[in-house]
Amino acid sequence: MGAEALLEQIADVGRDRVRGGYSRHVFDGAERELREWFAEQARARGLDVEVDRNANIWAWWGDPGPDAVVTGSHLDSVPGGGAFDGPLGVVSALSAVDALRAGGFAPRRPLALVVFAEEEGGRFGVPCLGSKLLTGAISPDRARALRDPAGVTFGEAMGADAEHVGRDDAALQRIGRFVELHVEQGRGLVDLERPVGVASSILAHGRWRFRFRGRGDHAGSTLLADRSDPMLPASRTVVAARKEAAAVAGARATVGRIAANPGGTNVIPSTVDMWLDARTPEAAGTRGLVAELSALAARFAADEGCRVEVTEESFGAEVGFRPELRDELSGLLSGAPALASGAGHDAGVLAAEVPTGMLFVRNPTGVSHAPEEHAEPDDCEAGVAALAQVLEAWAG
Repeated sequence: MGAEALLEQIADVGRDRVRGGYSRHVFDGAERELREWFAEQARARGLDVEVDRNANIWAWWGDPGPDAVVTGSHLDSVPGGGAFDGPLGVVSALSAVDALRAGGFAPRRPLALVVFAEEEGGRFGVPCLGSKLLTGAISPDRARALRDPAGVTFGEAMGADAEHVGRDDAALQRIGRFVELHVEQGRGLVDLERPVGVASSILAHGRWRFRFRGRGDHAGSTLLADRSDPMLPASRTVVAARKEAAAVAGARATVGRIAANPGGTNVIPSTVDMWLDARTPEAAGTRGLVAELSALAARFAADEGCRVEVTEESFGAEVGFRPELRDELSGLLSGAPALASGAGHDAGVLAAEVPTGMLFVRNPTGVSHAPEEHAEPDDCEAGVAALAQVLEAWAG
């Protein structure tokens, strides 16, 4: 079955009637429905399905064992995200299995499809949580204690199985090579007029929470001169983030989420939380940018009689995919161009542990993490064909 037809099967799951697009977060109703859908699709193809101790789902073609070829992506989304980020990689993996079987292929090495949990960090704040737990990049205690906006911990949402989360050497040792297909999050392939590309690197990136503390009060009865309003230094920091990032080559800085407490229209907030996403080509540049913004935020807070606390919620150093594997993928795919990624991926986490590559499918809008994210049917099928070609070469 083609990728477009498979995407159509899940097109109504997790639609966000307020934001537009899709909101599918780990262990919520929509994400659980998608997990069951994937398991059903895998079993219908005769694949053996298992869930590891970190809530990642595996579907095996052949007996699980060492030196397996693995492909997959994720099914969760950012709030109000697009239809392709994550699911395209999952449906392409299923469709590639169909294409290989139709051609009479039988793998000589174990072949597995995987769906990683909480890649976007849309519920608990830490991206690539399933792959980070798998590789030990985050501690079990910290993961279990993560809270969603409603105050529910990851451990509570996962249930009794949360006791067993953590690095899984047995699962890692089964992976010989991993390849993730993903919709491109940018316009590189549009400008190159190519339907499929390969990844060369991922920017160093992280998330920080800035909590500005002031004094809550009445919006009408409190004179301007008597206020300690944390919204003012928070606002100045948002503007400064853009200015400071513009001065660093290749940097990005984004504030996509702000929460005022208690959040009343006629209330001066007592605290304002803002979350900064910062990215540059290298770890030192990203940390330097955040340090500069933290110093500015402290100055802005002092100007208003407030204070600020900065907490790192996640960080990933730059990832350079192995050049020999990148070139091998490009050669298999008729010279597919290599592109740097500004977005993080589970493949970037796994790259520290196993030989890892990525394929990108052209996005004509260049837009991602928004309802306008798109990939044309012909390009999706080109991606399936490319993925099937890689799996055949590696598993054959």
